[in-house]
Amino acid sequence: MDVLAFVIGVLVMVIGLGVSIALHEVGHLVPAKRFGVRVGQYMIGMGPTLWSRKRGETEYGFKAFPVGGYISMAGMYPRTQPAPSEPALAGAAARAERRRGLYATLVQDAQAANAETLEGVDDSRTFHRLPVWKRVIIMLGGPIMNLVLAVVMFAVLFSGIGMQQATTTVATVAECVLPAGSTATECSAGDPEAPAHAAGVLPGDRLVSLAGEPVETFAEASEVIRARPGAAIPLVVERDGDEVSLTLTPIENQVEVTGADGAASVEQVGYAGVSASVERVRQPIWTGPQAAFENVGAVVRIVADLPARLYDTAYDLFTGGERDADGPMSVVGVGRLAGEVAATDAPILDRVGVMVSLLASLNIALFVFNLVPLLPLDGGHIVIALWDGLRRALARLTGRPEPAPTDATRLVPLTLVVVVLLVGMGALLFAADIFNPVQLLGG
Repeated sequence: MDVLAFVIGVLVMVIGLGVSIALHEVGHLVPAKRFGVRVGQYMIGMGPTLWSRKRGETEYGFKAFPVGGYISMAGMYPRTQPAPSEPALAGAAARAERRRGLYATLVQDAQAANAETLEGVDDSRTFHRLPVWKRVIIMLGGPIMNLVLAVVMFAVLFSGIGMQQATTTVATVAECVLPAGSTATECSAGDPEAPAHAAGVLPGDRLVSLAGEPVETFAEASEVIRARPGAAIPLVVERDGDEVSLTLTPIENQVEVTGADGAASVEQVGYAGVSASVERVRQPIWTGPQAAFENVGAVVRIVADLPARLYDTAYDLFTGGERDADGPMSVVGVGRLAGEVAATDAPILDRVGVMVSLLASLNIALFVFNLVPLLPLDGGHIVIALWDGLRRALARLTGRPEPAPTDATRLVPLTLVVVVLLVGMGALLFAADIFNPVQLLGG
């Protein structure tokens, strides 16, 4: 393995992840500032601050561990009444802990931290005072940014780089038909001549028509051949700029096929003995967005089935079983795959294509996962905003006073449980990606 190429691949993925996270937070930052919310911090990463600079009222910076990011908005939760001083907060927290235990202490601590973000801030510039639609836009901004990035990357992959496809140009022509299960690499005297070789097909020929019908793809040509075992098929190829008419008679070949019900059966199909040249073909511009939304559906299914998939990952980790290639991975696993791709002996465009695909899929995962309706994820804040909107609408319909904003600090204990589960999931996937990685490129 080319170690330097491996390291470059990992670095590209780390930088790509960092950019994705940074733009995710920009997706929150821009509408928050546009709607007048006071944003105290814009940080990439977690842990100790490595570098920061204050511009206006916002501190921008990087933290030690590139595993996330955040913006700090004033009044993510409503102001508690009255807003207590620090000694009062400390006393209240102590009394709460004695009287009601851990739950009350967690809530009180969250309210105290929220009160700090509100100090000296005009109430009209707080997040919770915004109309519901503005709160939803701010919280959707991050995931939508990841979705847009994925669409752009898939568009670059499919319409810019292009996808490898079998063309109608013949790459190789077999001289003979080897017996089924044979490991021979050369023809012997008793082997029958391959139909395409007998017909006079040459490497470099471009298939123009079969059975009188023009063919645009190699797949179309293969279907005609497979459907006519033993039949003489008129074949027209383009050779050195001229059209040449030939006759191809496919032989019968047994293949195993799997039906829609999953049952396997053996069919007699035609065989000619030709293979197609493979070229990168640029796809229509809508192919990228289509691929992105197909990936969204696939990731949604993974998230919906996450407990079972995590169990399988843990089981494979401790038993040494082969990991599901479509299962969840941590950034360690994605980085390792990127390094292996960069170090493979393949054309540079092929390696770039795989890297772009990995980054696009990573952004799809960020989009879907952040919309899970649990705090502290963006989806949890969206649900709270929509709940507030529903309560206000019901109050207007029934003629009651507008209710106070939902005090989400009371959900902090549940949020802590979610955080613990996320940390546990991350630790499991980290361990699995180190000690029992997904094998996509071979052993």
